Formats: sequence, structure tokens, C-alpha cells
Amino acid sequence: VQLQASGGGEVQAGGSLRVSCAASGDRFADYAVGWFRQAPGKQREGVSCIGAASNGNTSYIDSVKGRFTTSRDDAENTVYLQMNNLKPEDTAVYYCAGGRPITSTIRTEGGYAYWGQGTQVTVSS
Repeated sequence: VQLQASGGGEVQAGGSLRVSCAASGDRFADYAVGWFRQAPGKQREGVSCIGAASNGNTSYIDSVKGRFTTSRDDAENTVYLQMNNLKPEDTAVYYCAGGRPITSTIRTEGGYAYWGQGTQVTVSS
């Protein structure tokens, strides 16, 4: 599975962006997809996860709950991260990752086998 993230950009605080993760390869629907981000000088952190197509459960870190929504369109082999009410602290490179994480690893890099390149999101105050 190959993943490609896109859709980043620069917005003002309070604005919205939607980043996309397009997948190629077989059985994409079988994989959970996580979104991670890495701000300058900080460790990469897991932001959200959506389960495989068979369950589609979602999970978010507290700092984005109520503002970010992840969804998947398996007909298009694409996962989305809709980001609303963006804050300057959301500024980071955003990565998508695919795999079969267990509950304890849904927001850890080791839970995912496939990674896309990042897309930059910049939120200005």
C-alpha cells in the first residue's frame, strides 16, 4: 500500500482545512488509517485514527476533539481529515499512515506499516 497526503496549506486561526490521504494498492479497506503530525522541535504525535472499513470507529487526541473529523471513502481509496477552528498550535507537518494497530497502538507510529509523505499545515494567529 502506498499513501500520499495532500491538501495542506496556510490559514488563519479559526479557519478550516481538509487534508487527504490517497492510497494505492490492494485491500486498503482492510487497514486502519491514522493521522500524525510533527511540529518543529517536537516529537511526532498521533492525532486521529479511523478503523478499517468493516468498523470505521474513530479516535482523536483530546486537543482536537470537536474540531477535527476523520472519514474514509473506500470507493476512492481515500481518507480525509477535516480540520475546523484551527489554532496556531495545530501548525505541523501532517502524515497519514495505514496498518492494523491494536487498541493500545492506534496513536503510536509502531502501529502502522505504511506511511505517506507529509503535508504542511500552517495556522497563523
